[in-house]
Amino acid sequence: MTQTRQRSTSERPIADRRLRRHQRGDEFRLTALGGLAALSLDALTSVAYGPESIVLVLVTAGAAAVTWTLPVSLAIAALLAVLVLSYRQVIAAHPDGGGAYAVAKQDLGRGASLLAAASLVVDYVLTVAVSLAAGAASLASAFPALADHLLLITLIGLAVLTAINLVGVAESAKVLMGPTIVFVVAIVAVIVVGLSRSGPVEVIGTDKGPISPTAAVGILLLLRAFAAGCSSLTGVEAIANAVPSFRTPAVRRAQHTEIALGVLLGLMLLGLAVLIGKYHTVPRGDVTVLAQLSAGAFGTGWAFYVTNLAVTLVLVLAANTSFGGLPVLLALLAKDHRVPHMFGMRSERPVFRYGVTALALLAAIVLVVVHADTHRLLPVFAIGVFIGFTLSQAGLVRHWRHQRGPGWIRRTALNGFGATLTAIAGIVLLAEKFTEGAWLLLIIVPVLVVLFARTEHYYASVAEQLGMGLVPPTPLPTGPTLVVVPVVTVSMITEQALEAAMRMGGQTVAVAAAIDPGATKKLSAKWEKWDPGVPLTVLPCPNRSLVATLVGYVRKQTAEGKRVTVLLAQIDTRHWWQRLLHNPRGPVLAAALRSRTDAVVATLTVHLNRDH
Repeated sequence: MTQTRQRSTSERPIADRRLRRHQRGDEFRLTALGGLAALSLDALTSVAYGPESIVLVLVTAGAAAVTWTLPVSLAIAALLAVLVLSYRQVIAAHPDGGGAYAVAKQDLGRGASLLAAASLVVDYVLTVAVSLAAGAASLASAFPALADHLLLITLIGLAVLTAINLVGVAESAKVLMGPTIVFVVAIVAVIVVGLSRSGPVEVIGTDKGPISPTAAVGILLLLRAFAAGCSSLTGVEAIANAVPSFRTPAVRRAQHTEIALGVLLGLMLLGLAVLIGKYHTVPRGDVTVLAQLSAGAFGTGWAFYVTNLAVTLVLVLAANTSFGGLPVLLALLAKDHRVPHMFGMRSERPVFRYGVTALALLAAIVLVVVHADTHRLLPVFAIGVFIGFTLSQAGLVRHWRHQRGPGWIRRTALNGFGATLTAIAGIVLLAEKFTEGAWLLLIIVPVLVVLFARTEHYYASVAEQLGMGLVPPTPLPTGPTLVVVPVVTVSMITEQALEAAMRMGGQTVAVAAAIDPGATKKLSAKWEKWDPGVPLTVLPCPNRSLVATLVGYVRKQTAEGKRVTVLLAQIDTRHWWQRLLHNPRGPVLAAALRSRTDAVVATLTVHLNRDH
C-alpha cells in the first residue's frame, strides 16, 4: 500500500507537467471570437464588393433595375443559409479540416477530391490577392496620391500578414479582432443610420450621366446578377478547412463561429441591399457603392472616413482567411502524398510555416502579374469558389444517402438544393466572364490536378521500392567495414574525426589527395610526427580533383566487397554569414558520394567557440 501511494505521488507531477504542456499548446489555438476575426474576414468584407457586383449587372437594364438588388440578395442570403448549415455538418463530419476536399475525398472519390483541392488552392491564393488589391484600391480612393503605387502597397501588406502568421494564427486573431469589430460596427451603423433618413445626406463621386438600358430585366439578367453577387459567399468554407486551429472542443467552437459568420454576413448583405434600393444607388466614378452608402448615411465627416478606413483595413486583413485555411489544406494533401511532405510539418506554435510561405510567394506572383488590378482577378476567383461549393454539397448528398441516419432525407434535400444553386451560379459566371479571364481556370485547375496526381504517383513508387508497409527481412551480418576519413591538414578537427571514426568499429583509414605535391609532402611529415595510430593513404590525383579522386577510391573499396563509411567533418559557425568564409568542401563531397557511390556518408559537426 505504501509503495503504491508513493509511486502515485511521484507520477502526479509528470502528469501535471504534461497537462501544462498541452494547455500551453492550446493557448496558441483559436477561440470562437478569435476564429471569427482570423478566418471570417474574407466572407465579411465581401460586402464591400458583393452588392456592388449585383448593381453593376442590374444597371445594364437601367437605373430603375437596381430595385431588384434586394430580391437577388435574398436569394444569395438563402444560399448562404444553406452553405452555413452544410459547412456546420462538414465540421462535425471532418474535424481534421479540409472542407470541400475532405468531403470529396471521402464521398466522391479520388478525381473529385483532386478537383476540389485544386479549386481550393486557387481560391485561397486569389483571396489573398483580391483582398489586398481591393484594399489598396479603396485606400487610393481616399488618398489619390497613392494611386500609382498600388502594387507596392499590396506587397507591403502581404509581407506584414506573412510575418504575423509565421508567429501563429492565434496571435494573428488577437491583432485582427479590433479591426473586425470596428468594421462590423461601422457597416451596421451605415445601415441603421441610412435607413432612418429619408434620403442621402450627401452624394459623392463623379456622375456618369444618364444610364441607357442595354438589356431587359429577365431571368437571364437576374441569374447573372445572382452569380455576380455570389462573390459575397467567398470565404464561407474557410472555418471548416481550419477546424484543427480551434481550441478544444474544436468542433463545437468551429460550428459556433460558422453560425455567427452566417448571421453577420446575411444581415449586412440584406441591410445594404435595402439601402441601395432606398437611395437608388447606381455606380458613380471614383467611388465604390459602399462609399456612396456611407456618405449617404453620415455625410463626409469623420464617421465617413472612419468607415472607409475600416473597410480598407479589413479588406487587407481579409487575406488572413487564406493564411488560416490553405496551410491546413496543404497539410492534408501532404498526408495524402499529393504535395511535398514538408507542407505537413508544424512548428512549435503550431504553424504550418511552409504552407504560409508558399501562399505568400504565390500571392505575390499573382499580384505582380496583374499589377494589383482587382477586376482582372474576380472572374477566376469567384468560379473557383463555386467549384468547391458544388463538390462539397454533392459530396454531402452522397454521404447522407449512404448513411441514412435520422433526418437524412431533409439533409439530402438541403444539400442537393445547395449543389444545384452553386452549380448554376458557377456555370452562368463562367459563361459570362469567359473572355474576361475566366478561361484561365480551365488551364490552372487541370494543371494543379495533374501535379497532385503525379506527386501522389511518385510517392507511391517510392513506397513500393522501399517496401513501406511490409515487414522487412532480418538484417544479416555484414562484411568488413572501412571507415574513410578525408584529411586536408593536421588539426583538432582531424583528431576529433579520427576519434569518432575509431568508435564506429572496423578499419579506419585517413586519405589525402595529392593535388599539391608540396602540401602533400608537408602533410605526410606532420602525420608521421603526430602518429595518431591510423595510417595516412595518399591518393594519386592526376586530374587535380578531390571529388573525382575520393569517389574513385570509395568505388574501388566497395567493388572489393567492403562496407564503406565516409566520415566528413564540418564547422558550425556562430553566425550564418561566417559560413561563407569557410570552404564548402564538405557538402560538395557529401553530395557526390551519395549520388555516385554506395557508401554511407556521415557528418561530424565541430562547433566553434561561441565566445570568440
